[in-house]
Amino acid sequence: MEKIMNLQEHADNAITWIWGVLPNLLWAIFLLIAGTYLIRFINRMIRKFFIKKDYDLALETFLQSFISIALKIILFVLVITQLGVQTTSLVAVLASAGLAIGLALQGSLANFAGGVLILLFKPFKIGDFISAQGVDGTVKEISIFTTKVSTFGNQIAIIPNGQLSNNTITNYNAQDTRRDKIDVGIGYSSNIKEAKEILLSICNEKETILKAPAPEVYVGELGDSSVNLTLRFWANNSDFWAAHFYVLEEIKYRFDNAGIEIPFPQRVVTQMKN
Repeated sequence: MEKIMNLQEHADNAITWIWGVLPNLLWAIFLLIAGTYLIRFINRMIRKFFIKKDYDLALETFLQSFISIALKIILFVLVITQLGVQTTSLVAVLASAGLAIGLALQGSLANFAGGVLILLFKPFKIGDFISAQGVDGTVKEISIFTTKVSTFGNQIAIIPNGQLSNNTITNYNAQDTRRDKIDVGIGYSSNIKEAKEILLSICNEKETILKAPAPEVYVGELGDSSVNLTLRFWANNSDFWAAHFYVLEEIKYRFDNAGIEIPFPQRVVTQMKN
């Protein structure tokens, strides 16, 4: 009889506990479902807002990711609190977990900080052609932790933002114009003045090569087997590579027609007779 009474008491306690917890559990489930839909709605509104305002694309991507993560953390805290977890206990647990996660994810935190620095100081933006960490290519995306760069071969290089923000970055689109430097050697028997006139005429005749600053040619070095001329000219970023390859081709064609020698390495073999 006593055992039956104990079982009845435990059952009553269990039912009482369930009825006490059930409302909070149902509210927590409701908060989780409603909060999830609300976060999705807010994210859509944020995307529409950024589209209308036409902000920097990198900043839009970063802020959308950051806001989405922040809202999910807030929702998690609300749901846990609704289940009866004390706020002070939750804060202590989150602080301890944050410290442990921070120590375990030092690299990720450095990448996050790097992403913030990139967006604040804007060393480059989406669409710029950069050289960094041994990678040359066009920036396609700047996210919280990484930057995606499309290379010449159409591969996607993913570079951690921490490394980008702490190392040298060359941004070829930071200025509207760019200067090219082409070195070409001519034989010692060739006419230097004629060669210089040909190089300048190539630049002056090409409409995509800027006339101010004016192209310039000078003798850069008296080499072992050639007189090395240096040609410098300016072009807009959009015309730079087309102008570069045009000049190279024209130098070979016009030097050949003018009889100006472009020396190349040669080996002389002498055979000794006994």
